[in-house]
Amino acid sequence: MDLHYLSPLFAPKSIVVFAGPPDQPERQTAYGRSVCGQLRDGGYDGALTFLDVSMTGTLADLVQSRADLALIALPHDELAFALEVAGRIQCKSALIVSSGVSPTLAEELQSIARKHGLHLLGPNSLGFQRPRLKLNAGVAGKLAQSGSLALISQSGALTSAILDWAGSNSVGLSAVVSLGPNTAVDLAQTLDFLATDPATESIVIYMEGITDARRFLSALRGTANTKPVVIIKSGNAAASSRAAATHSGMLIGSDEVFDAALRRTGAVRVSTFVQLFSAAKCLASRYRPVGPRLAVISNGGGPGVLAADWLGKLGLQLARPGDDTAKTLGSELPPHATLTDLVDLSEEAGAAHYAAAIRACAADPQVDGLLAIYSPKLDGDPLAVAQGVTDAAKGLGKPLLACWMGDERVAPARHLIAQSGLANFRTPEAAVDGFGNIAAFYQNQQLMQQTPPPLSQLAKPDLDGARRLVESVLAERRSVLTEMESKALLAAFHIPITPTMPARSAAEAQLIAAQLGYPVALKIDSPDIAHKSDVQGVVLNVADAGALSAAYGDMLANVRRLQPAATINGVTVQRMAGKRNGRELYIGVASDPLFGPVIGFGAGGTMVELLNDRAVELPPLNPFLAQRLIDRARVAATLGEWRGAPAVDHQAIEHILLRVSEMVCELPQLRELDINPLIVDQFGVLAVDARVVVGVAPPSAQRYDQLAIMPYPANYASVWPMRGGGEYTLRPVQPTDADMLQALVRGLSDQSRYNRFASSLRELSAQMLARYSLIDYDREMALVAVLTTRSADDDGSFSETEQIIGVSRYIANPDRSSCEFSLLVDDKFSGQGLGTRLMLEIMDVARDRGLSETVGLVLRKNRPMLKLMASLGFQIRPYDDDPEFQLCSKAL
Repeated sequence: MDLHYLSPLFAPKSIVVFAGPPDQPERQTAYGRSVCGQLRDGGYDGALTFLDVSMTGTLADLVQSRADLALIALPHDELAFALEVAGRIQCKSALIVSSGVSPTLAEELQSIARKHGLHLLGPNSLGFQRPRLKLNAGVAGKLAQSGSLALISQSGALTSAILDWAGSNSVGLSAVVSLGPNTAVDLAQTLDFLATDPATESIVIYMEGITDARRFLSALRGTANTKPVVIIKSGNAAASSRAAATHSGMLIGSDEVFDAALRRTGAVRVSTFVQLFSAAKCLASRYRPVGPRLAVISNGGGPGVLAADWLGKLGLQLARPGDDTAKTLGSELPPHATLTDLVDLSEEAGAAHYAAAIRACAADPQVDGLLAIYSPKLDGDPLAVAQGVTDAAKGLGKPLLACWMGDERVAPARHLIAQSGLANFRTPEAAVDGFGNIAAFYQNQQLMQQTPPPLSQLAKPDLDGARRLVESVLAERRSVLTEMESKALLAAFHIPITPTMPARSAAEAQLIAAQLGYPVALKIDSPDIAHKSDVQGVVLNVADAGALSAAYGDMLANVRRLQPAATINGVTVQRMAGKRNGRELYIGVASDPLFGPVIGFGAGGTMVELLNDRAVELPPLNPFLAQRLIDRARVAATLGEWRGAPAVDHQAIEHILLRVSEMVCELPQLRELDINPLIVDQFGVLAVDARVVVGVAPPSAQRYDQLAIMPYPANYASVWPMRGGGEYTLRPVQPTDADMLQALVRGLSDQSRYNRFASSLRELSAQMLARYSLIDYDREMALVAVLTTRSADDDGSFSETEQIIGVSRYIANPDRSSCEFSLLVDDKFSGQGLGTRLMLEIMDVARDRGLSETVGLVLRKNRPMLKLMASLGFQIRPYDDDPEFQLCSKAL
């Protein structure tokens, strides 16, 4: 329970190798000979045993060969038997190094692994490397030098290429994992292991696809919370549905959805292999999330301008040194140096000038990162300047990147920079790319911190009415709602709509128009027509009864001519919106086959496809996410004061996005939605037209299964009385609780801290704090007991302070049927029933999430905790792996 479940695979203490006869390499496969040679000569100091599956003897004779890892490199027809033997001699994990294994055989191998409880990497994997353990368990290349950067790749060829690049660029690696197709241990599980691996500080991923979006995002979010992750993904073409019934279904492509998903995990995506190497250089230099402002220091204007131009194209900022920095540097730089925008040190710049500029800019609060560019001059000394830059980099609190331009003359300087651990690039653009990838963490980490609930803080929608409406449409075996039904659904979620009424004849339309008031708009009412304007099914600004009668007849004739097969119910009549300064927007929902529903926002109107202005975000949304979604669309530039029109009501747009998010969360039947146009001005918003597509919700084990990101489970919040008066709130933990969790741990007695963490730590590390406060509610839960204290201030007012006085937590095991629990109660509140309540509530949540058993380790000397476990009906027995602990378990 203290080791990750994949430790036997990626950090084995013993290995048994099945690669053919150990003493007859000519009878081994090429992979087998390579693996055996790497293991024998690599320096791995764990127990190493070579077995031949064709050897004589009984399984009883082989049991003594049991190991953490069974490494199999055999012909295809021997793989299943070898894996069966590995399972029977009780190996804990297995690696099959192979290529070309068919999906049928792969499924058979995975079935064998499941039967024996083996964690299987492969088949069709080139294996993995752990340089710090001197373990090269694969055939991707020679063992990399040890470092802090981990690589996961779904391509064997690219694994080998990146290993070769890392070796020639002095980039050390903590782990290299080649997954390949048909592997049982997948990308999400590998990420989960690396998140807890102390040797890994940052991760680079090459991926081609995923199968379980929520599981992948859960693992990626948990990992990127504490370690930078950079991803390059192939297959980027948009794959929108051509049969979609709404603009949203046609506009939103799968690649945009993938980008939106990554933003919510805190990871960063790069587009090219070159950018991946740039990001890898920066990550290997242990750079962390920073802001977007880069100071460019060079010995010539041209290279600096190139860097500044590229900063603008990437949406980054050129940092301008402040007055204090310029004053400090004035006497330390050459006479012709300029500090207006770029820090141009001039051609006379030497090592001391670069070092002074770097130190001064690093101390400037308006600078987030630094780029030192050197272009060789006639009398210059590139190596000496490189030495000055590397010396200045020591102890620097901000990222420093280097760009030594040229080739032969600067080669020794580049080598020196690489050896120092600084990220070094050949061109200014590549260096800015590297900084941009890392700076993107600054924004994505903010997005990752957002944990919206399924329902916003706005007035509660009519959920029962909305569900009845959708179910009635499905009961009629329809999927497309009429305009009236679509607007009724919007009204149930308090989205302002234009009053609309159906008419089955011209006379009826005239009566309705008289009631609504002219001018009115007529729209064709047909479930078979997705876009009314395409068949001349919209007439605007109808001024009187005569014009209405003519427009009605012309519209029906045109629609029947252009789409004769369509069912026509009549028309809908609505009053013109009348927003003279209004801007037309579009808000929609589409369903991605992998990530589920996604919300789109952009410019609206009849030319929505032509404008192609859209930004997308995964639900659920909160005000912060909604505002960021608005800002990413090009139409955002028109929402302020624009062409004489006053600024629009931004909050009204934000509220509509929150309402749409509520619809997506609470209506799993929702497939597509268009609100187009949504007209907004300084007074508010109005949905002029809407189209909704629904479908039967697939059977799901849990609520919100349709979402790729689990919303904040506000339904588990409750209020409980304190003994002796007062009350406390029990609720799921939030990222903003980090400081209160730290205060709780700091306030514990030494004994209580040891009982909980089995160590003498005084406070939680930054990594522990992040993992405890920002959790994925799909696979774990933490309930915090929050006590609010009200006190009077000197001015007579009252202020409230909150403190966490207890935490209960569970983390689901890989089998997703059991979980591990933990409990912590403030010493000052022990003996008040708080621990009992926290345990009962966390067990209820685990039960509600479909888990069947909870287990936990308790120190044998922790008598109060063992007494509590006994009172709750837990079974308590010795823990075989460590006599200091008792294993407590209870069926849920």
